[in-house]
Amino acid sequence: MAPRNRTSSRRPLWVIVLIAFVCAIVTGAYLYKPQHYTGCYLSNSCGSQPALEPVRVYTDDEIAARAVMRDLVLSQPVQSKNPKIAFMFLTPSSLPFEKLWEKFFMGHEDRYTIYVHASREKTVHASPIFAGRDIRSEKVVWGTVTMIDAERRLLANALQDADNQHFVLLSERLCTTA
Repeated sequence: MAPRNRTSSRRPLWVIVLIAFVCAIVTGAYLYKPQHYTGCYLSNSCGSQPALEPVRVYTDDEIAARAVMRDLVLSQPVQSKNPKIAFMFLTPSSLPFEKLWEKFFMGHEDRYTIYVHASREKTVHASPIFAGRDIRSEKVVWGTVTMIDAERRLLANALQDADNQHFVLLSERLCTTA
């Protein structure tokens, strides 16, 4: 009867040793992860990285824009001696509350620039502050791509002045309805 007790007492010991060994392997794999994974599923070159394919094919305009943005990101910021705020007005006709805006801007002529996009007609401004501040404009309809085009025109004109450091887009009523 003694031999049966020995084999039965060794069986739980082997199970405990096996479980401890598996736990040690899993813990080691978790703590010491490899730096990168290479797939060798269907090719013989296990050490080489696969070439990254683009998510989609970019248009010519997108490629040009990405190149310009890369240059902008890598370039040093322009330090202006006279930083200004660009106020970009998007309105269907003449500006409402022109006299109120004139009082707002009074005394700070060296701290701002004004750009007006009047979408319906050539406007006659009641205030001399807004005279000569109109940019080329086209009709804008609320909720269409023409609004984005008008905003881009305003921003493009404002970006031509290197002193403009901050940009404010103001709209009377988001232009006309269709």
